[in-house]
This record gives sequence, structure tokens and C-alpha cells, in this order.
Amino acid sequence: MGMTVVEKILARASGRPGVRAGDVVEPAVDLAMSHENGALVINQFFEIYGGTGLDPMVWDPSRVAIIFDHRVPAESAKTASNQKKVREFVAKYAISKFHDIRGDTGGICHQVLPESGYVRPGAVVVGTDSHTTSHGALGAFAFGIGATEMASVWALGTVLNVEVPGTIRVDVTGEFPPFVGPKDLILHLIGRISAQGANFKVIEFHGKTIASMSTSGRLVLCNMAVEAGATSGIVPADGETARYLREEAGVEGPQQATAADPDATYEQFISIDVSSLVPQVACPHTVDNVKPVSEVAGTKVDQVVIGSCTNGRLDDLEVAAGILRGKKVARGTRMLVFPASGRIYAQALRKGLIADFMAAGAVVMNPGCGPCLGVHEGALGDNETALSTTNRNFKGRMGNPSAAVYLCSPAVAAASALEGVITDPRKGRN
Repeated sequence: MGMTVVEKILARASGRPGVRAGDVVEPAVDLAMSHENGALVINQFFEIYGGTGLDPMVWDPSRVAIIFDHRVPAESAKTASNQKKVREFVAKYAISKFHDIRGDTGGICHQVLPESGYVRPGAVVVGTDSHTTSHGALGAFAFGIGATEMASVWALGTVLNVEVPGTIRVDVTGEFPPFVGPKDLILHLIGRISAQGANFKVIEFHGKTIASMSTSGRLVLCNMAVEAGATSGIVPADGETARYLREEAGVEGPQQATAADPDATYEQFISIDVSSLVPQVACPHTVDNVKPVSEVAGTKVDQVVIGSCTNGRLDDLEVAAGILRGKKVARGTRMLVFPASGRIYAQALRKGLIADFMAAGAVVMNPGCGPCLGVHEGALGDNETALSTTNRNFKGRMGNPSAAVYLCSPAVAAASALEGVITDPRKGRN
């Protein structure tokens, strides 16, 4: 019997000829990522593996990546001290895949990893962040783990006791209508199957629409797969993957793509035709509370946020800037824009997108995660409402449990910023 993509990846990483859903394996790790929470991993690493009085060894420093992105620049002495601890650790163990707070190579971890060529098809990627699922967009099996698990990975190079997940196959067909895109697709899927609909499963994306989708769009899908409860999302590597790695990530040489077998076993099949899809909005306070934009149009918004590891790439910024160009953000509405990486920020600057945002009244911030989870910049006031291109809208997500957060695409966000209320981006633009 054939295997799914993730089953093949785990079989290879575990040195087995084959695995099945439910098997327990200990796969070798190809890339281990942390951000500022690397300070906690360091504590665990020395506490668990330094008991002999000698410094423990990192199994392979070249396979460890650490990116500062959640609180950048540091907003407190505590954060600054934790970042200092990580810098000292990085220097001591010669970890080369370290991205400090810099304008040229910095950014959000889930953007920095792919654009730096660190993620390869068929790899096992783990990260101390739930949205590590993003990297399935490049054909890797990528999933989040805790600090103690990561300390074990740093020391041993394997993940202990991984149960091979079952796989849900999603086939996507049709052509996206104007102002509808990958964010609307994944919100629709999450609303359809619920926030628990893919618990401990992998969502494997297929179909002509996926084949023609950019890596940026695939990153959106895999990033938010976790919001349906999935262990990971994955798009089997193809020509677009090879193009992205070669042209945008600077990776030389052929890549080993892993494809599902024709007779692979799936736990569920889902078909979606995007031809009739309309802009989607996830309403407070769960990501699966999804409605067509028409059902929430007119809702007043105090703050609009465009960016994050979900929708902070160049194509996202181009869509938003195209809607805002020559117009003004509504009075009484704040608009924040934070590109996903320094590289994207520079590209947007060269294309004039930053000037477009500023002329419209938006505030353009440095790349980072702060506004998304409400720990640094952009927190909401009591009883305020935000509309955001980020990935979560749980109560308190943007720093205030009395506020409300709606999730949407860059097109919906930009159109709504102009009106001061949730707005269908197709209105007056068809």
C-alpha cells in the first residue's frame, strides 16, 4: 500500500522502508528553529543535558536556526537580557543561521527561513512556534514543538516519540475571482471543517489551483493549517518550489521532491472549487467563525493590520497598496503595516509601496510579530475592534481581552481601512 507525502518523509528520516499512520517513530531533524523563546530552550538544554558539569554539545549547529522576531527591537530589559543570552549561546556554539535585529537579514522566522533557503523539500523541520507548519509550503514536514522537546533536538538531533499522523487530502480547483485569494481559501476550509477538524492530522493540498499558486500563497495555506488543528500542512514540491528556491532563495542544484503514491491512504477527501468563493472573514473569537464579507460588512474597525507571517509578503503588500493608492485611510481608523522580512521591506520600498502606504495615512513598522499577538506595538484599547491579515483572533490575542479581532485578506483589510468599516473589496472595483 502506498504512502502519503508525510509518511514518505518520516520513513526516510527514521531509516525505515515505510511507515503508516499511528506508527511511532524518532525522525532525524533537518532544521530546528527557535525565536526569542530560544532563551527558554537554552535553560532547558543546560538543565537537562548539562548534568555532568560539562557543557552539553549541540548535535549539529549548522541545522539550528534562531531568529529574533517577536519583540524587536526589545521592548523591555527582560527581553533585551534574554536576547543577550541567546546571542552569547549562538557565539559559543557557532550557530551560523542566526538572524539578529537587522534591517537587511532580519524578519519574521517563518519568512526568513524559506527566503534564506534553509527549508528544503522532503525535510523534517521543527520549531518552537505553532506556525512552523508554514514550511510545508516547500514540501517539508514542518511542525511545532515545545521548549523541552527542542532542547532534546539540540542535543540528539531527533524528535522522540512522534506518532505518524493521518492525512486529509484537499483538492482545489477553479480560478480565483478578483479580490479573492489563498487567505480566503484557507479561512473557508477552516470554517468548513472547524478548528478541531484536522486535529493531529496533516492537510495535504493538491489540484490545479495549487499547482498554479505561488509559494507565497502556499505559505498562507500551510501557515494557517494549524488553525484547523492540523499537525502540519503540506504542498508536495513541484516546479514552483524549485523556481522559488532557485530564483528567490538562491539555492543551487536540484532538489529532491517527495510525492504521494497514487494508492496512498487518506483519512478524508475534501474538494473545493474556488471559482465561486467570495472574500471571507473570521469573526471573534475563533478562527473557524467564518462568514462571507457581506454578512459583516459595515462593522466599525478602530485598527487595521496588514502583515505577519501569514500575509506580509510582497504580493500581499502590492494588493493592499493598489487599493489604497491615491486615497486616505478613514479618520478614526488606525492602519499598521509590517512587512514579513527586511528583504520584503526593501523590495516594497523600491516599488514605491511604502510611500503609497504612508501617503494613505498608514504607519509602516519594522518586520516583526509584535502586533499579531499583542506583545509589542499595536495593542488594542478596551472594547476596540481590529481587522487583521494575521492568523489568530482569540480573545486577548492583540493584547486586550476586551477587544475584538476579525481576520481577513489584504484586499479586505485595505478596502476596509478606507471606509472605516469592514468592506467588500469588490465594491466599486469590478
